[in-house]
Amino acid sequence: MAERKIYEQRPEICIWQPEYRKEHRMKGEVIQDKFIFRNIRQEEAEQAAKIEEICFPPNEACTARAMKERIEYAADLFLVAEDKEIGKIAGFINGLATEEAVFRDAFFENARLHDPSGGNIMLLGVDVLPAYRRRGLAKEMMFQYLWKEQQRGRRKVILTCLEAKVDMYKKMGFGNQKIANSSWGGEQWYEMSCVLK
Repeated sequence: MAERKIYEQRPEICIWQPEYRKEHRMKGEVIQDKFIFRNIRQEEAEQAAKIEEICFPPNEACTARAMKERIEYAADLFLVAEDKEIGKIAGFINGLATEEAVFRDAFFENARLHDPSGGNIMLLGVDVLPAYRRRGLAKEMMFQYLWKEQQRGRRKVILTCLEAKVDMYKKMGFGNQKIANSSWGGEQWYEMSCVLK
């Protein structure tokens, strides 16, 4: 069976459409049956920082201190996938809300830029531990994240990624890629966005 897209692609924007959701499967199990999707807890800051160290090189990874600050200021903008069997985090997505429309490196470093009433979300990371990759977990987390923020009335989700990840994010509903105004970690980044309403 061909995979149904979860978004409508237009030349200039991607408009996310949850009604096209595909049920993902992992080793014969429905992903939603294997994981609990929830907000992060304050006491999980150290675990999240360790996962970040595994998922990103040192020049890109969030520090333990910055991760703790993100959780302090914007815990509701984390989505955690907890493995039900072992009770540990398998992956997470995190971001900050803002009225700004362009991603800038300061979002990575300063969680105080979070504006709880902001209409846009700047995604700061999509982390999945190696043992859980290539099974649809990142895509499921992104679906859950976009759906949750759409229900909360957010307008757009914006992220930056390396060129190698552009196609992956297109499959998750992001488009409108352009060279980002970011030099985080000394890399060239692409800015992508997904319109929620």
